[in-house]
Amino acid sequence: MVWNLADHADRVAVIDEQGNRYTYSVLFDESEAIASQVQSGRCLVFCLCQNEIGSLAGYLGFVNHRIVPVLVDAHLDRALLTSLRDTYKPDYLWVPEEMASEFADCTIAYGNLKYALLKTKDTHAFSLHDDLALLLTTSGSTGSPKLVRQTYANIIANTKSIVEYLALDETERPITTLQMNYTYGLSIINTHMWVGASLILTQKTLMQREFWQQFKEYEATSFGGVPYTYEMLEKLRFFRMDLPSLRTMTQAGGKLSPEAHHRFAEYAMNTGRHFVVMYGQTEATARMAYLPWQKSLEKYGSMGVPIPGGKFSIIDVDGNVITEPEITGELVYEGPNVTMGYATCGEDLSKDDEWKGRLVTGDMAKFDADGYYYITGRKKRFLKIFGSRVNLDETERLVKSEYPDLDCVCGGVDDKMYVFVTDAEKLNEIRLFLAEKLNFHSSAFSVQHIDAVPRNDAGKVQYNKLEAYYQK
Repeated sequence: MVWNLADHADRVAVIDEQGNRYTYSVLFDESEAIASQVQSGRCLVFCLCQNEIGSLAGYLGFVNHRIVPVLVDAHLDRALLTSLRDTYKPDYLWVPEEMASEFADCTIAYGNLKYALLKTKDTHAFSLHDDLALLLTTSGSTGSPKLVRQTYANIIANTKSIVEYLALDETERPITTLQMNYTYGLSIINTHMWVGASLILTQKTLMQREFWQQFKEYEATSFGGVPYTYEMLEKLRFFRMDLPSLRTMTQAGGKLSPEAHHRFAEYAMNTGRHFVVMYGQTEATARMAYLPWQKSLEKYGSMGVPIPGGKFSIIDVDGNVITEPEITGELVYEGPNVTMGYATCGEDLSKDDEWKGRLVTGDMAKFDADGYYYITGRKKRFLKIFGSRVNLDETERLVKSEYPDLDCVCGGVDDKMYVFVTDAEKLNEIRLFLAEKLNFHSSAFSVQHIDAVPRNDAGKVQYNKLEAYYQK
């Protein structure tokens, strides 16, 4: 078993939106009951995830009994879900009970905790590698068949490492702000179940009053967020909120602007709390780096140092290791949490470990003289403008720094950058601002208004949806 739930016995494992409290003994019994209904032995189960007790119990039971779950959002577009099912042919589906009727081709095998276990018409369609524990979509996925193949050793190694550097124990009470099918949200579940903490499960968002009512009533001690989460918190005047139980805020899922990093680090320092910026990818199970809270102000803008058991290197375009500080190259990570690789079809589920503990991240980074690392952008997030290389992520940060009240994303093709902003009154002003700052003729920029930046449930920008506006 990955989680020895019964060891925490009568401690409260989960508090749900209705205030129901489930002990670890109850959670163990429920997860065992769900797993026992899977008659096909070691097989594949699609879990349609929500931040609810049924979703959690199913996930824990499946992994503990070597039944391999594929975690997807319960509200994933049904055409995309059908495509995934056709590709991987799962033996079972674990779905919210109100959705069970959507799957008329399946039979109900079991139901409890407002979830239903559905048997599909497929049984052992594909063989599964002995080490395969879990399949997750990549963070930017919108239904792509590409899945990340995680092992039991990956989950345990990353869980132990995160528990160590965050110093987690059974007194923690995190509230969910991210979906459990997203690697960052799942890592919060994995680590807190490991130490016997109490998880506050909610489907409410930060923008809803009920979320903050639950936060206060159930005395949440921590939450995690992506950069977009922290942008929203500032608009909600978070720094003025009375949250006496709050101890820790964590951030991952993309680079927070240095200015916002500084503001939250300063707030945490001034109020006796911890603000921990982290860096990770689904391909590395969850986390690869963290910035110790004690350094959050001194090293603001940094993603920190490798997690316990991990190692970074930075390579140049020829693959040579860069040994001098402040030189940008591609970030490479090595550690026991590096996953086996991708799957794009059912036959890939039996593949051996392809990455052998080494992940070329696709992120550009540098380190300072003290050994702290800084992400400078994505390797593919560059354009050539009139022969010069331009970092799209840095351009976004430049606009947001100058115009903090608007949202901005950048894309484009060589010699034409498309800048999308949420303020229709400043289009020409921003175009001229970028031309001056980046030293290009203004014709290099097309600045367009959009009502809202398209994002997925994890707050990640869906850049592909902006391509429809190119050439307009």
